[in-house]
Amino acid sequence: MGTRTVDLLDTVDAVDYHTAGEPFRIVLGGLPPIPGDSVAERRAIVLGAGGSATAPRPGALDTVRQLLVREPRGHAGMYGGFLVPPDDDEAHLGVLFWHKDGYSTACGHGTIALGAWAVDSGLVKAPADGTARVRIDVPSGRVTALVHRAGGRTTGVTFRNVPSRVSALKLPLTTSRGVVEVAVAHSGACYASVPAAALGLAVEPAQLPELTAVGREIRELLAGTEAVVHPEDARLSGVYGVVLYDELPSADGVLSQRNVTVFADGQIDRSPCGSGTSARLAVLAAEGRLAPGEELRHESIIGTVFTGRVLAGGDPLAEGVVTEVSGTAHRTGEHRFVLESGDGLGTGFLL
Repeated sequence: MGTRTVDLLDTVDAVDYHTAGEPFRIVLGGLPPIPGDSVAERRAIVLGAGGSATAPRPGALDTVRQLLVREPRGHAGMYGGFLVPPDDDEAHLGVLFWHKDGYSTACGHGTIALGAWAVDSGLVKAPADGTARVRIDVPSGRVTALVHRAGGRTTGVTFRNVPSRVSALKLPLTTSRGVVEVAVAHSGACYASVPAAALGLAVEPAQLPELTAVGREIRELLAGTEAVVHPEDARLSGVYGVVLYDELPSADGVLSQRNVTVFADGQIDRSPCGSGTSARLAVLAAEGRLAPGEELRHESIIGTVFTGRVLAGGDPLAEGVVTEVSGTAHRTGEHRFVLESGDGLGTGFLL
């Protein structure tokens, strides 16, 4: 829990979406200047010298993040993005993803929400019936949201990620619940995944405290290991999320799993996790359980569903594979946030 008292801020305008239950707050106006020549560089500048993804240095932009993610304007599970210019004219927009602890390098559920917003707002032209492509620059590269339309309405979005690459399939870890084998994959962010049953758990809301605790433990155990080092960009190294999953009975021959992703410093993804689903797809492909074009039905801890597939080409253990994750996003509100002078809570608090 903590507060920060600041002077009166300009109004901050935002539109909120949820993707399969996970919030995404798109900040449209009221931001201070964000220097940098690329989205990745802007994120590095925002983190600041000596700062990290979960402990950024104080600054004007981070004051806005705190204002929007903390109570009473947000909550510990809030997620969002600051719109920034793309890296070049080939993309429609850029985004810096944020959460209660700092700034992530990738966000699949956020990309799905941004694609829906870009079309729904008229930023990107789309047919009444058909699919529009929204190209988005994120800190890990350029991703695409394929926005599906019918009757003049957005009916779903397919998130096409940067290549996903597996760095470990059966990495032994000694946890407080025994020795488990962990798979590690880089899919815009680094994810570790392990069967919940191997830890004596199940992906159920009643076990969320235990799932959260072991997710944080696994993240800490993997810190500094070779598997979590990105082979090309050190800024993408380090475990961002831990995917704890259950196997489900297949439906019509479709591979089905339920997961909860514990990310950053103990946050819980209410959705099946977009980039985490990309990581799972790469691992399943490397294990020989999922061929190109075959579908994974990926369920969240609240019962919402993403479907995913690996496209043909590539190698999950070498240069990586391109994945697609499909889901829905819905607008939940439009907001104008302020911080009045004299408000003793400042940017708010976290419980």
